[in-house]
Order: sequence, then C-alpha cells, then structure tokens
Amino acid sequence: MMKKILCFCAALTATFALSAQEVGLQLYSLRNQFKKDVSGTLDLIKSWDIVKIEGGDSYGLPVAEFKAMLAERNFDIVSVQGGYLELKDDLNTVIQRAKDYDAEYVMCAWIDHKGDEFGISNTKEAVEVFNSAGKRLKEKGITLVYHPHGYEFRPYKNGTLFDYMAANAEHFDFEMDVYWFRHGGADPMAMLNKYPDKFKLMHLKDMQKGTKGNNTGHSDVETNVVLGTGQIDIAALVKRGKELGIEYMFIEDESSRSVKQIPQSLSFLQSIK
Repeated sequence: MMKKILCFCAALTATFALSAQEVGLQLYSLRNQFKKDVSGTLDLIKSWDIVKIEGGDSYGLPVAEFKAMLAERNFDIVSVQGGYLELKDDLNTVIQRAKDYDAEYVMCAWIDHKGDEFGISNTKEAVEVFNSAGKRLKEKGITLVYHPHGYEFRPYKNGTLFDYMAANAEHFDFEMDVYWFRHGGADPMAMLNKYPDKFKLMHLKDMQKGTKGNNTGHSDVETNVVLGTGQIDIAALVKRGKELGIEYMFIEDESSRSVKQIPQSLSFLQSIK
C-alpha cells in the first residue's frame, strides 16, 4: 500500500514542488503511519519535496538512528516539542532534544490543567514557566514558542487570557495554529495584526465548513480538511504571515485522511499568488 501511495505522490511532485520547499510539515500529521513504517513514512514525506520538519519524536528508534534517516533524506527539523511539565521541571531534557536535532525552536502545545478548569491562575503560572524556560533556551540559541489551543481565548478583564500572556511574554513567543485560534473564538488575522511581532511559527490547518468551535482546546480531528476548502481564509493568512516574516509555516492535518489531503493542501498553497 505504501508503495502505491509513493508512486501516486511522485507523479504529483512536479505540480507543487515549489510550494513544498516553502512549507514544512508537523510530523504529528502522520503519527499513524509512523507506527507502522518509519522509513516508508519518511520516504512519503520526501516524495512531497518537503524539507522543513516540526517534530522531535524518534518513533521508538534510537535518536542517532532516526537522525541518520533524516539526514539521508535531507530533512531539517527546525522545531521540536517541549512538554509543559518538562519545561517546568526537566528543562535539561528539552535542551538536549533541541540539541539532538539542531533545532532552532522548541514548541509547547499544551498547558497542563485539570479538566475544563483553566483561568488566570493557570495563565500566570504558565507565563512564569515559559519566561523562565525561554530565558535559558535563549542562552542556548533556541527560541521557545507556545502554541495556543483555544482555552487561552477565554475572557479576562478587557481582553482575554491570551492578551495577558502576550503582554507578559518576555522570553518566549508564539506559534499560531490558525485552526485552533478560530476554533477557540479568536480571529487569526486580527491576532496577526494586533501582535505582528509575537508569532514566529504557524500551523496551517483548515476547518470544515459548519464546524462550531469552543474554548475547551478539544475538537473532532476529522474536521481538518484540505487547505482552501474550509471556513478559514488560509490564502490571506499565508500572505500576511509572509509579510510579517514568519519563517516557517507547517501543514498539520490531524485527520484520518492526512495522506490524501496533504498533497492537495500543498497544491493549494502553490496556487496562492
């Protein structure tokens, strides 16, 4: 099956090669494929002409072995994950992970909290954790970014919890996932314009038309659709992101159709003028 997919994708490569060079991939998009075939999944990504990667997991392989597989395919991991509790209590592990992959960025995608209870006390603690960890990472030449998931857009005073985070972020920046911003009740474009210097990375992910959002940080992954076919103006956000100098934009498709949808999303991105 994997060979058939590779042949299909190779036939499409010429169509979107330019776009693929400009856009990276969050490896979580292919988490199910990696469980079955690490080498074959890397070959699949290679067939899409994608070079820039966001990841950090070695999928059960020794890090040295996985790094060798990446090097064989000329992949560049520019961002690795750092769990919230790691950043809080085990920062050396995060630093080592970033060094292992020579990553420019560490990305945290979730603030640990109980159930649906997330408020200003959680936000203030997170800001302290991120500023402390971000300062040490910065000393190592690494930038820490936080990836909001929606609960950060709950109201606080005259704005939101996210506004508090942005105002107090001294040693960390942000990665905008356009899906989660929209799903959480924020306007991605308005946020880019309000905080033009705060976003260093971007996740490109479209939301199925008719999907209703919430600020819990949870949604049905099957509402991830091909870029340009959902309710988010991906083209406008990509253009604005480039104007602001956002260096890396990663496709992230969490749906069960990701292998089919990612090439179509790449083709859409190439069509943006």
